Amino acid sequence: MENSSNLMEQPSGDSTETMTGGHMMSPQDPDNPFNWPIHRRVYASAVSVAFGFAVAFGATMYTAGIPDVISDFNVSYTVAILPFSLYFLGIAFAPITTPHLSERLGRSRVYLISLPLFSLFILGAGLSKNMAGLAVCRFFAGFFGGPCLVLIEGTFADIWSAKATVSYYSVLTLASYIGAGAGPLVGGFVVAAKGWRWTQWVTLMVALAAYLLGIGIPETYNRAIMIRRAKRLGLPAPKLMEAGSGVTLTDMSRITLFTPLKMLVAEPIVTAISLYLGFNFAIIFSFFISIPVVLNLTYMFTLQQAGLAFNAAIVGSLLAAATSIIIDRLISLKLSRKCSDPMMNLEYRLIPAMIGGIGMTASFFWIAWTASPTINWPSPVIGTLLYVWGNMSILISFISYLFDAYPPRGTLSALTAAASFRLVLAAALPLVILQMIMGLTGAWAYSLFGFISAALMPVPFVLFKWGAKLRARSKYNHEMMGMAGKQSMGHVDPEMGHMSSRS
Repeated sequence: MENSSNLMEQPSGDSTETMTGGHMMSPQDPDNPFNWPIHRRVYASAVSVAFGFAVAFGATMYTAGIPDVISDFNVSYTVAILPFSLYFLGIAFAPITTPHLSERLGRSRVYLISLPLFSLFILGAGLSKNMAGLAVCRFFAGFFGGPCLVLIEGTFADIWSAKATVSYYSVLTLASYIGAGAGPLVGGFVVAAKGWRWTQWVTLMVALAAYLLGIGIPETYNRAIMIRRAKRLGLPAPKLMEAGSGVTLTDMSRITLFTPLKMLVAEPIVTAISLYLGFNFAIIFSFFISIPVVLNLTYMFTLQQAGLAFNAAIVGSLLAAATSIIIDRLISLKLSRKCSDPMMNLEYRLIPAMIGGIGMTASFFWIAWTASPTINWPSPVIGTLLYVWGNMSILISFISYLFDAYPPRGTLSALTAAASFRLVLAAALPLVILQMIMGLTGAWAYSLFGFISAALMPVPFVLFKWGAKLRARSKYNHEMMGMAGKQSMGHVDPEMGHMSSRS
């Protein structure tokens, strides 16, 4: 009964850090994840990274087996790509559904249910006897694995201070980028030795290893911790604000479906960021289709050699995380001397996107005009490294910015819009990327991407200058704040109900 006195304890003293992080629990509450021993916080973070890695690995591991799939099922290259694209289409539902699940079940239960269901459909994909079965199983593998990629953001937000948003988002993004980069790297050797079905068996092994690591994952979501603690101690359920993702079906649909659609077309910040990130995701996942083909046609690379080229993607990811963290730390040190509130300087989180956008645009032209038999293969591979560095820098920057650009419900809607939109585009472009390269030639196809990237490059600069004014004038800031005010009336303390905007 030692913790019972803390069950409904209100924040006292300086609770800025806890409230900024979207927490309901008192800073003095020993069950508050901010107060956990460092080894427990690192363990929960490592588990979420492992789960996200497994799902990302499963996405791209399949690409190494596409030639074998074509041979086994006698289908075209485009049809063989379909299970790869459908996987992302399945994941695209996760930002819409996962907030509602985590609000009601807690994060740990969603993790521990999601990954086994994911594994079940990966097993089905490996056993598929026809193309339709493979495509359907891959779609549902993405659908059920998607929450692992969405929850990782909420888990890190539960555990680490909002002041470290850029730093921890840099780390958690590595889970998906390194997982995706490792897929074809491992897959090239696996397929050469065992055939395409082993891309699914190895994915199952990775998922099993992640699950065994994560069996003891502690619950990190404040709302779930408080409800479970009350039940364990035989106390009445705590009085909390209604679930931030909505209570009724109408509310839930509005917050994670209709409002995101509206923001996607009518909210300048969300529209601009979603377009930029959608373009980035479409290109980076089409690379997993186009790079092996280009390296084979241009340099006669084997499947294993083409897989090794994805080491460049892994190195680019590590460099992007490192540079984003360094930039954030340097800016934080400088700004802390001027202003104690990190939210006052939110636009400074856009600096990595400014730098990354320049690098990414340059990389397109680099790859376009150096992938030639007359130029050694390391040149376009290094160009790919530069592209991944720029791409990931932009993602870290923009999502860290959206995390705190709106009140909690507005942020949830904005993040949902940006995430689902970029995943849909990631599913679409790989289906036509080879036709683009064959029709325009590789040089002009990637030059076209370079021109589009150059057109999008001013986005972070514009938001840096006018983002604060756009946020202040946004109707979603005023509407969501008004809704929060209404909900806090009565017997519920508004701070107790301040949900994490990263659910």
